Amino acid sequence: MISAQTRQQLLDMTNASSIEELWAMHVARMASYGFDRLMYGFTRYRTVTSLGDPNDFVLLTNHSSDYTDVFVGKGLYRHAPMVNWALEHEGACSWSVLGERMAQGLVGDAERRVIDFNLSQDVRAGYSISFRSVSSRSKGAIALTAAAGTQQHEMDAMWTDHGSDIVLMNNVLHLKILTLPYVPPNQSLTKRQREALEWVGDGKTMQDIAAIMGLTQATIEKHLRLAREALNVETTAQAVAKAAFQNQMFVIDI
Repeated sequence: MISAQTRQQLLDMTNASSIEELWAMHVARMASYGFDRLMYGFTRYRTVTSLGDPNDFVLLTNHSSDYTDVFVGKGLYRHAPMVNWALEHEGACSWSVLGERMAQGLVGDAERRVIDFNLSQDVRAGYSISFRSVSSRSKGAIALTAAAGTQQHEMDAMWTDHGSDIVLMNNVLHLKILTLPYVPPNQSLTKRQREALEWVGDGKTMQDIAAIMGLTQATIEKHLRLAREALNVETTAQAVAKAAFQNQMFVIDI
């Protein structure tokens, strides 16, 4: 049975109006279980050989910059054992599997370097949750890191009692994030750029959009070009799709 506290948390999460608000309440809630550092990642641009451009990731974390500058900035995540686990599985996994893999000699040099870096940053115990996706191009997961000094067996014991609630709250977090605007650095659209893309998405011609917006066709083309540049895509169709993925289109200004 879900506790009253968990029910209230879920209600608050579903009513969150921004990713910042949602993330803050989730970080506080996970800390109550002993997970004081979180890293959530989601991509819609996964291929067979890549997770896509890191600049297109939805990436939320309360890890220090000392950690993220190396783990993300220098690309260590590409060889992280639990990231690779998340790409191949769904559900929750105890980090105890790392010790088992090492004992069996299944950890390569690249993975060992990631593990050594994590240990140097007191990233030693925790759980990873890989979210189910209906698209082969998208993938989302979250790493829950236990507070420094915590042993994995302690977190495993806690998980036995509270794991179902933790998975439920993280699933809701993931689904809610997909409904909220998230704009990676330097990809924010102006109001005019967004409006022009919205009309393109509605199937309007350049002549139609110019008349609707009260601008010249040349100005509309300029707004669309700048939108393509901001979103780092080549075509307007790609810009419409990417802005929609980021929930930048048809946003209600409050």
